[in-house]
Amino acid sequence: MRVDHLLREGLTRSFEFFPPKSDEESAVLETTLSDLEPLKASFVSVTYRGGAASRQRTFDLVTRVQRESELSAMAHVICVGHTRAEMRDLLTRYREAGVENLMALGGDVPDDPSLVDSDFTYASELVELAREVGDFAIGVGAHPLGHPRSPDLTSDRTHLAAKLSLADFAVTQFFFRASDYVRLVEELAALDVTKPVIPGIMPVTTMSGVERMAAMGAAVPDELAARLSRAHARGGAAAVRVEGVRAASELCAELLTLGVPGLHFYTLNRSTATREIHRTLFGV
Repeated sequence: MRVDHLLREGLTRSFEFFPPKSDEESAVLETTLSDLEPLKASFVSVTYRGGAASRQRTFDLVTRVQRESELSAMAHVICVGHTRAEMRDLLTRYREAGVENLMALGGDVPDDPSLVDSDFTYASELVELAREVGDFAIGVGAHPLGHPRSPDLTSDRTHLAAKLSLADFAVTQFFFRASDYVRLVEELAALDVTKPVIPGIMPVTTMSGVERMAAMGAAVPDELAARLSRAHARGGAAAVRVEGVRAASELCAELLTLGVPGLHFYTLNRSTATREIHRTLFGV
């Protein structure tokens, strides 16, 4: 089903994966997909890191999930660093394969833009092209703390509102305070944009993850970092993992009380933490 239609029916629960690069990664993903199947996700999304090889891996995994399972699949599509002809061809292939759901993303600016032929600067341009090519349900990314390349939060919200007004829904970067999500939605509403914004969830289950999250543009709040540090002092890495899953479960529970349209779990192609959070929230 189309994600926009699923959102109209009620709360969605979705999982995100990345295409495997090796036999070992493929085996891990196969186990994860099997483990998560009983949770009956509303949809799954598949990331795309850019470049021809990654583009094909994403296409292969999305079309396979759609063909071989009962899951609705959403393909990530990145436009920066690509020509309109490349993107039109890819979108046409998705349309012809029966894929209805797209996550339209700008992507990272190449280290040396002069080496890359790109017809795109912003994800909104990709949304417009996708509308020309097919009748897709289109999602876009949103950053509760602001996109790392945005000069300030005001301009971030202005650009996001313009982008989301062209799309059907947004999925956020992961965050760790419900208040950050509330602020994002309220600031979009102040700009007359009220389309669904699905919160993205990623538990911090290691101490090294605290630094990694900051590098990915979603810094772990001091209170959560301190909570994980205390857990580490009590019981080492195992206690950190338990505390990180507990904190993510608490965040999800708070978001559910706020009436969010769905929960989107960044799985990193592993199922254990996601299943534990899901069981805490829904008993399954």
